[in-house]
Amino acid sequence: MFLFKRKVRIETERLILRAPSQSDFPTWAQLRYESQEFLKPWDPTWAKDHLTRKAFSHRVYWSQKSINEGLAYPMMLLHKSNNALLGAITLDNIRRGPSQVGTLGYWTGQKYARQGFMSEAILGMVKYAFSNLDLSRIESACLPENVASRGVLEKSGFKYEGVAQAYIQINGRWRTHVLYALLRNDRRGKTDIG
Repeated sequence: MFLFKRKVRIETERLILRAPSQSDFPTWAQLRYESQEFLKPWDPTWAKDHLTRKAFSHRVYWSQKSINEGLAYPMMLLHKSNNALLGAITLDNIRRGPSQVGTLGYWTGQKYARQGFMSEAILGMVKYAFSNLDLSRIESACLPENVASRGVLEKSGFKYEGVAQAYIQINGRWRTHVLYALLRNDRRGKTDIG
């Protein structure tokens, strides 16, 4: 158990981004279950216990430990109007020192896709990362055929940087990904974040 629990809450126009808590388990498990076929082409293979309370408890523990240590910021996406869980976003792999960089990953439930929630969440997380965490660069990667993910990154100001061969195991296979990045002071083109 932690002596100090660091609270992080990011608000956007429609969303609240906050760390997961044990009470999120039923809605998280239900949304992941309902969205399984929608997420499967883009996700690493789920462990057999992925949707169990025990696995979720480990996720909550890891999330708070990571936030406390400043290594990652795993956040749930909640709609302000009704507190509905929409998905999640994680700023992970935070590297300090000369690089000041982190890696962004995200997912949304199928019934909430293509409603602009993830674009809004990304912009909120990026603003927090640049302003509060003093990061200089945020990276993200997705499968080349994931048109929706590429679109949300580009809409959020991320620029295409290249290809990483056999980058991440997705659905049980090593898959090539396209790489994107957003810089706090981007000389490659105007961004609305800073």
